[in-house]
Amino acid sequence: MQDEAPTNLQVADQIAGMLATLNVPVVVIGAVALAAHRYVRFTEDIDLGVIADLARMRGLVDSLRKAGYSAIFHEPDGDDPLGGVIDVSGAFGLVQIISFEDRFPAVIRDALDGEDTRIHPGSMLRIMPIPQLVALKLYAGGWKSHADIVELLRRNPEVNVDTIRETCRKYRLRGLDKVLKDLQ
Repeated sequence: MQDEAPTNLQVADQIAGMLATLNVPVVVIGAVALAAHRYVRFTEDIDLGVIADLARMRGLVDSLRKAGYSAIFHEPDGDDPLGGVIDVSGAFGLVQIISFEDRFPAVIRDALDGEDTRIHPGSMLRIMPIPQLVALKLYAGGWKSHADIVELLRRNPEVNVDTIRETCRKYRLRGLDKVLKDLQ
């Protein structure tokens, strides 16, 4: 019997463990985080948010390659809202490591300081809490992010909107009122 290739979720968990040993905490963002909060939509990758400067991101690429992963680093330009993206790909699919260093590190830091929800017990993969996920989507901007926030909040009616509002105010993000209006 042939061994099955690991899934991208398993690989993401392995990568999160590896990054933890390198002192780079990870939080799951993007569609997988949305799914963990009851809004499932199609995705082909797993996005991991980190706080790492360019030198650290380059070092992470080297460490990933030494561990046997195919890793490519996309360095940011001056207008990029992200601090660089590492694509880790293989038969499992794609895992993206996205740095918010010098761009929006507070949202990652606060997510790591907040509730500790894991993909499954024993996993290294921590899910971004809803207030920071909404903030990250507002930061990303665009109609798709707007629609994601509306649907996320629709599927989580118990969420404290005042907490989300305060989180967005703390980060000086605009647009939440329009999202809340569209939610009604």
